[in-house]
Amino acid sequence: MKQILSSAIEAVKDIKDGSTLMVGGFGLVGIPENLIVALVETGVKDLTVISNNCGVDNWGLGLLLKNKQIKKMVGSYVGENKEFERQVLSGELEVELNPQGTLAERIRAGGAGIPAFYTPAGVGTPIAEGKEVRSFNGKEYLLEEALIADFSLVRALKGDKAGNLIYNKTARNFNPMIAAAGKVTIAEVEELVEIGELNPDHIHTPGIYVQKLIIGRQEKRIERLTVQQ
Repeated sequence: MKQILSSAIEAVKDIKDGSTLMVGGFGLVGIPENLIVALVETGVKDLTVISNNCGVDNWGLGLLLKNKQIKKMVGSYVGENKEFERQVLSGELEVELNPQGTLAERIRAGGAGIPAFYTPAGVGTPIAEGKEVRSFNGKEYLLEEALIADFSLVRALKGDKAGNLIYNKTARNFNPMIAAAGKVTIAEVEELVEIGELNPDHIHTPGIYVQKLIIGRQEKRIERLTVQQ
């Protein structure tokens, strides 16, 4: 059985200043809401955060950003966050942008123990600056290094006490690969069941990747609401 903790604060207590975090989610879908709020409450700072994006101004990772707890952001898409833009332009925040597929593969490679790989994405652009370029079958490719983190924070629909996780539809997004690429993975689950209750064929993240679990009620805010009159 894994550590099943009673609060998000207890779950993140080992995350110290200067830690590198991976955080699951895409926009606001599949983010570990309670674990992020707990980090805001602890006040831990100088974080390097690896995630597809940085939430919105007042929710998700945007809360950490607003609180000046993030030193460096490694991501792919940052267009929904005005505070992010302000901090980048003022020099308060270091940013490393990746093509989305490259970011996903760097994380996946880190979880698989692959130190680096070649990709055609970014050749001939500023992304290629300072990186090795090789030709394969007449086409140029960049060498990209894998990513790992001190802690991975993920969110799942269901988990069992052995740490096996099931994600809900598109909330699966970056969560499985991030779960595999952290030295310590903390999973926030909406429902926790006994070992053996999950269908093995439906498990997305095997429990071997997960060290800590909490049960967290989700607000599931909508990033951009579009309605038809």
